[in-house]
Amino acid sequence: MARRKMIYEGKAKILYEGPEPGTIVQYFKDDATAFNNQKKATLEGKGVLNNRISEFIMIGLMRAGIPTHFIRRLNMREQLVRQVEIIPLEVICRNVAAGSLCQRLGLEEGTALPRSLIEFCYKNDDLGDPLVTEDHITAFNWASPQDLDDMIALTVRINDFLTGMFAAVGIQLVDFKLEFGRLYEGDMMRLVLADEISPDSCRLWDIETQEKMDKDRFRRDLGNVTEAYTEVARRLGVIRESGQVVANDEDKQ
Repeated sequence: MARRKMIYEGKAKILYEGPEPGTIVQYFKDDATAFNNQKKATLEGKGVLNNRISEFIMIGLMRAGIPTHFIRRLNMREQLVRQVEIIPLEVICRNVAAGSLCQRLGLEEGTALPRSLIEFCYKNDDLGDPLVTEDHITAFNWASPQDLDDMIALTVRINDFLTGMFAAVGIQLVDFKLEFGRLYEGDMMRLVLADEISPDSCRLWDIETQEKMDKDRFRRDLGNVTEAYTEVARRLGVIRESGQVVANDEDKQ
């Protein structure tokens, strides 16, 4: 497919105009960033893996009744998605204490939480994506009370689906980040899951060894980042035992 005008370039993806009105082509880069873009690297093959893993998860979620912006994968690095109005919030769902939660509350990493926690961060790189409350969100009109209710309800359902999906292949879903967007269809508007779900946006630990299989390998200089992403893809059936990415007709375009 001939590439159209670039709309936006982020840390891990580039967005291009889609072939039809209301669509966008989402291109997955090999770039890795951490600590608000202070640490950067290029990891060959990461974009291909994230594209395939996110496609697999989005299709599974849609089959479970979760609305998403995903339409189809175009090739090894690109997806066709619906154009949505992104809500400027990151929704974080935590099942186990890790990352900033441990730093803020003095918890030991790996501590079981009494229940899954949902947090919101304001999407603003200059401010470091600060943690915000529901009162902040509604006061500054980033989202309505109904939007919040819908995002929380969808996050709970997504957490249930992902937790079971990963556990079935020996992976513990520690926490993950979601983004939502408003999809306008005529006079109707509905919230849908947007962006991606991949080892870039989830903390994933091997259930038996507790080995990290996500972006923390890059953040903490643990090495073998692409190998860990490859193992996640292998367990999910996205790639073969040999490590070869499973191809189909879309990949020949």
